[in-house]
Amino acid sequence: MSAQHEAGMATTHRVVILGAGYAGLSAAIQLACRAKPSENVRVTLVNAQERFTERLRLHMAASGQPLAELSIPELLEGTGAHFERGWVTAVDANAKTVRIDDERVLPYDTLVYALGGVADTPAVPGAEDHAHTLNSAQDAEVLADRLARLGSGTVAVVGSGLTGVESAAEIAERHPELTVVLLGRGEPGAAMNPKARAYLRAALDRLGVRVRSGVEVVKVLPGSVELAGTVEPAGGESVAADVVLWTSGTRVSPLAAAAGLTVDEGGRIVTDTALRSVSHPEVYAVGDAAAIRQGYGVMHGTCQGGMPTGVHAAVSILRELRGRRPRPFRFGYYHTPVSLGRHDAVVQFTHPDDSPRRLHLTGRVAVRYKETVTAAPWATWGRMKKMPASGAFWPRGGRFTRVGGAR
Repeated sequence: MSAQHEAGMATTHRVVILGAGYAGLSAAIQLACRAKPSENVRVTLVNAQERFTERLRLHMAASGQPLAELSIPELLEGTGAHFERGWVTAVDANAKTVRIDDERVLPYDTLVYALGGVADTPAVPGAEDHAHTLNSAQDAEVLADRLARLGSGTVAVVGSGLTGVESAAEIAERHPELTVVLLGRGEPGAAMNPKARAYLRAALDRLGVRVRSGVEVVKVLPGSVELAGTVEPAGGESVAADVVLWTSGTRVSPLAAAAGLTVDEGGRIVTDTALRSVSHPEVYAVGDAAAIRQGYGVMHGTCQGGMPTGVHAAVSILRELRGRRPRPFRFGYYHTPVSLGRHDAVVQFTHPDDSPRRLHLTGRVAVRYKETVTAAPWATWGRMKKMPASGAFWPRGGRFTRVGGAR
C-alpha cells in the first residue's frame, strides 16, 4: 500500500492528460475506468477542441468525404473522467502545473503528456504559408473545399510516406479531373515486401498518380514547388502546382523542451522503460510525443502503437499509487494497412520490428481489413468501459522488444 493509504488519507491524486488523440484518450478512459473510488483519482483530459480528430480518415476528408462528428466528452461518458477544453500554453514541471489559454492553471500530481505531432511545415521555406496540411479535420475540410473549386490543375502531394500515398490515391480517385503528383525522397511503399510494393505502385498508376521518387522539395511558392537541384545547378527543378499538400515529416510541440523535460533531437520526451520522463518521473509521455526505446530501436508514431502507450501509462500510474513498481512497456508492430482509394488497399504484415513479412493482403479483402482497423478504436474504448482489463492486450514483440533484461 502507498503511504497515502497507510495513513488513511483521502487526498485526491490529480492526473492531467494533455492531448485527446488515440493515445491520450486511451489513457484517460483506461485510467478512469480502472481506478477504484476509494483511490480518489481525478482524471482531467485537456484538448484544444471537443471534436475528436480521426486521423486515420483525414485523407478521406481531404478529398471531400464527410467524417463523423465525434465528441470527446461523449466518448468519455460513463468513465468519470473530466474534459477541459483549451490550448495548452505552458507546462511548469517544477511547480507541477499546466497553463491553459494563458488564463487557467491546472495543478497535477501526475502528468500524461500526449500532445502529438503535426506537419513539419516550418522546415521548408514557404510550406507554412502556401501548403495545406492534415493536422485536423478542419484542415482537411479546407483542402477539400479548395479541390472542389479548382476545376482543373495540378495537386502536389509532398511526402511519399503512407499518409502521402493514401492522400494522393484518395484525391486522384475522387477528382479525376485533377493531375496528382506524389513527390518524395523514397519510393512509395519502400518498407513493404517487393510484391506488396509493386501492387501499391500499380494502384497509383491505375489512379493516374504521377510518382516522382528521389526528390526533395526545398521551397513552396504560390504556384509551384522547387526541388533540390538535379537539373540546373543554380536552383534545381520547379514543378507547377495549383495546390500543395504537405505530408513530409512531423514535429512535436516545443512545450516539453521549454518545461525542462529531457527531450531527443526531435523534441520528443525521452522515457524510461515504464514511459516516465527520465528527468521528471511524475510525467508520463505517450504516443507521438514520446521517444520510446524498444529492442529494435525507437518507436515511430502510429495508432497501433499509440493506444497501447496510453493504456500502459494508465496501468502504471495505478500500480505506483498502489505501492507497486510499473512494468516495462513492450510493443511489437504487426501490420501496415494502406488504403488506395475507396475500393482498393494493401496490408503488409510485419515482424515486431516493423520489417515486412512475406504475407500481405490486397484488393477487397485488404479494404475490409483496413476499415476494421480504422474503426477499431471505438470498439476498443467501448470494451474498456465495460471490461477495463481488456485494454491491456497487444503484441509485446518477444525478443525484438527486450531492452536490457526486460521481460
